[in-house]
Amino acid sequence: MTAPVGRPVPADGPLHDLRVVDLATVVAGPGCARYLADFGADVIKVERPGSGDTTRAMGWTHPDDDVTLWWKLAGRNKRSVVADLKDPDDLARVRRLIDTADVLVENFRPGTLERLGLRPDDLIASNPELVITRVTGFGQDGPYAQRPGFATLAEAMSGFAASNGEPEGAPLLPPIALTDEVTALTAAFATMVALHSGVGQVVDVNLLESLFQLMGPLMSLWELRGELVPRLGSGIAYSVPRGTYRCRDGQWVAISTSAESVAVRVMDLIGLGGDPRFAGFAGRIAHREEIDECLGAWCAERTLDDVLATFEAAHAAAAPVYDMAQLAVDPHVVARGSVADLDGTPMQGLVARLSETPGRLRWAGRPLDADAQTVWPELDEP
Repeated sequence: MTAPVGRPVPADGPLHDLRVVDLATVVAGPGCARYLADFGADVIKVERPGSGDTTRAMGWTHPDDDVTLWWKLAGRNKRSVVADLKDPDDLARVRRLIDTADVLVENFRPGTLERLGLRPDDLIASNPELVITRVTGFGQDGPYAQRPGFATLAEAMSGFAASNGEPEGAPLLPPIALTDEVTALTAAFATMVALHSGVGQVVDVNLLESLFQLMGPLMSLWELRGELVPRLGSGIAYSVPRGTYRCRDGQWVAISTSAESVAVRVMDLIGLGGDPRFAGFAGRIAHREEIDECLGAWCAERTLDDVLATFEAAHAAAAPVYDMAQLAVDPHVVARGSVADLDGTPMQGLVARLSETPGRLRWAGRPLDADAQTVWPELDEP
């Protein structure tokens, strides 16, 4: 799949020889296919007639053409065709398309693919190296397999919401499509692992377990010590100080001391250095409120620029709390080209940079069925 040493790098990316059929909708499944497309895979997005993918009608629209910003991102680098999977002729054509593919991505409820007549065993029998990536809310089996696959459910059940929020406040859900985006990355990774095996197989990825992977040792903590982490706002259970603090000019700064050497330097900066009560992680955790209060007061006496400069000089970790307007003009973000302009729509660039076989952004999400005149005739080519 990648070019051997000594061979020219394919102009269309390291995955240029992969074909992916994307039957998924919304964010997580299509996100998996998008990551493959970004690195050159020929992703054919099969959409339902009329409305197409859900993201075509979700959220904000581009001021120039009224196409949703979600679709421009979720559909980027993909070819679009329409097929009604309940129509026998359309279904047969999609089946032929899958026979030409390396990967099928779908996010129907478990059993739906089978009821449509696209049984994974049959698909792999016809196309022995086919990887079928199935993205659901709770997996292909288990008591919750048939529950709707909404990210909010995973965020509630994974431990994320319970550990997120202010100490006396309600559990908090993320204000972004966190679980969907994490699951998209998980599915893309798992798909590439399966492709590397060279064996046709089903990849079972779900929202709950993808977000659960981000919980670190919290399950181990409960099972071994019987402890649950409390909600700490911007704090974190195993490192103090850590959080967001307001500066004299009203700006906010985020500070972390998850390395002992950094914590010692921060204690020195705010006048708590040498106090044996604050020695080591355990000592600082035991005095969380006192340290946070002192650091908060220290930041409140200084502007954001002063805080950042002082922390940088001390080789300690601090960063401004940005909104999108501030992130867009940050000199590092600008220099790295982290925000790409694709067909007049600014969006995230590639998720990773490969020195020898880079990915490439080719186009934003295309009009519904835009590629019917090229995709379907390809099935008849010898």
